[in-house]
Formats: sequence, structure tokens, C-alpha cells
Amino acid sequence: MDWSEVTAPDPLDGAFSADWLTRQTFAPVEYVVPGLIPEGLTLLVAAPKVGKSWMVLDLAQAAATGGKALGTIPVDQRPVLYLALEDGPRRLQSRMNMLDVEGGPNLLFLTALTAAPDVTVRAFLDRHADERPLVILDTLGKVRGHSSSNDQYGRDYSQMSALKNLVDACTGSSLIVVHHTNKGGREDFLEAVSGTQGLAGAADSILVIRRDRNQEEGTLSVTSRDAREGEYAVRFDGSRWHTIGGDLAEAARAAETMRATAGVSDDMAQLVEEVGKCPEGIRPKELATLLHWDDSKVRVYLKRAYEAGRIMRVKQGVYAPHPPVTPVTL
Repeated sequence: MDWSEVTAPDPLDGAFSADWLTRQTFAPVEYVVPGLIPEGLTLLVAAPKVGKSWMVLDLAQAAATGGKALGTIPVDQRPVLYLALEDGPRRLQSRMNMLDVEGGPNLLFLTALTAAPDVTVRAFLDRHADERPLVILDTLGKVRGHSSSNDQYGRDYSQMSALKNLVDACTGSSLIVVHHTNKGGREDFLEAVSGTQGLAGAADSILVIRRDRNQEEGTLSVTSRDAREGEYAVRFDGSRWHTIGGDLAEAARAAETMRATAGVSDDMAQLVEEVGKCPEGIRPKELATLLHWDDSKVRVYLKRAYEAGRIMRVKQGVYAPHPPVTPVTL
């Protein structure tokens, strides 16, 4: 063979033009939970004992039966494999009884793996490749293992990328990986993901549940390559999670109200909550009627709330809540 005649492939062979791209038609993004969880790899993160396993079990059942996620969001039916690696059949049965749900053939459980995690996930995806399958891995710590490598970021990114490649190869499929948060509070919810940034960097979507101990109400923060970023108010009743409000838009407004009323007096919280119900704006006299307060008290509290950034003034004499972090659009 004359090696002088062999030429290397053009490194730009795979390039395509913007003109070609604008003329293509792609299938719409598939959602496990519309507005929250799109297809691909999702990392669901929360502190221990907050209720993340309850959330994914309820989600698994809703997806397997075509029910409602978080009590309010209709979801399409699909086959589901729940890798409940921290539970046994008895606990799973007890939790399903508490959720008062039926089983059904579309929801399968594994509480221990007899093969590598990627082999197990691939087998389920291949078996249901045309049915938009969902796999839930609870938790990442059970399959993460330990390493003496100094490149922890590279290891984390490689493991998550390997899982992501599985769902990327199966159109419309989804994998939700349950993980835990770092100790202590973090200002940026993405920094709450325990481990290196390699875990978060490889995921398509990240959901972080925050709820104080002994409190029912909390928030679900979302960032994603395909879903809109936002924060939603949720409530945990001990076995099931619900959005606060009838849909994601109302849950987003409720989360903004929770943030605006944190650490204030009861009167201030009451005023901010009433303003929060009026996205188009409300005048002091109208508030006084609703709250049964004197006009002077309403104006004092409005001034304080506005100066503290808890509400906004849309025009002279008209006050409104701050809009949610990001509007909910699908």
C-alpha cells in the first residue's frame, strides 16, 4: 500500500450551515412532567429525609398509569423501571399503600442489581425503545463507588455522561437520578449538589427540593437545557408531594410569595400575600378593605414592603408582586 496516497479525513466533514439547520424539522422535546422534567438525564437532589424518594415513587406511579404528578400535572403513560436500591419490597409495598395507588404492569421495581447499572438501564430502554421509557435510579450513591483518583471531577462527569449516553441513544427516554445535597445551605441551588460540578455538568436537567424539617411547605428549583428555569412552591403531607396552587404558574407565584414573606411579621406577611394575589396590581384603599386595616397602616406597610424589595410599584399608587423567577411556558 502506498501510504503517501492516504489522506486524513477533513476535520470539518461533519459541519453544517446555519441555513441547513433552519430548514430542518425536529421532533418536539418529550416531557415526563410537562414544564419540569424533559427527556434525557435529570438529577433530582435533596437533603436526607426530606422526601425525595416519596416524590419519585409517586412520579413513577403517575407515569406508569398516566396520572398526575405532584397532584396537579397530567402526565402521559409510559413503562417505568424504579431502581429502589435503598429500599426492600416490604417498605415499597408500605409506601405504595400509603400513597393509595394501584400497581399495574407498567411499573417494575428492582431493589438490588445483578448487573452493572448501565447494563441494567440499557436493557430496560432497549426493551421499551418505542414507548418513551422512564428509569429512576434511587440513589446515585448506591452505584457511585469509591475511587482513589485525584480527578474526582473527571470521574463524576464520566459516570454521568455514560448514563446520559444511554438515554440519548433511545429517543424520548428519560433517566431520573436521585442524589443528595451538600451539608449546609447554599445561595445558588446548583451548588447544593453534593460532589463535584461534574455531576451537575453532565445532566440535562437538575431539580433541587428544599424543605425545612418539620415543615410541610418547601420549594422545587429547576434548571434545564430544555425546560424553563424556575422555582415552585410545593407541599409534602408525609407521603405525597403537591404543588401549592392548581398548576405550575400558581406554584411559581406561591414560591415568590414565600420568598417575599420569609422572616417578616404576621401583618407584613399578610399584606405581601394579598398583594401576591394581584399580579395586575392593587391600590392601598382596595388592600385596606381586604385586610380590614386603616388606610394609614396599609400605606406604612406598603412603603416598608416596597423599600425592602418584597413587592414592586407598577405605577403611582399601584403595587404588585414581583413576577416569578421565570414565566412558565411550554
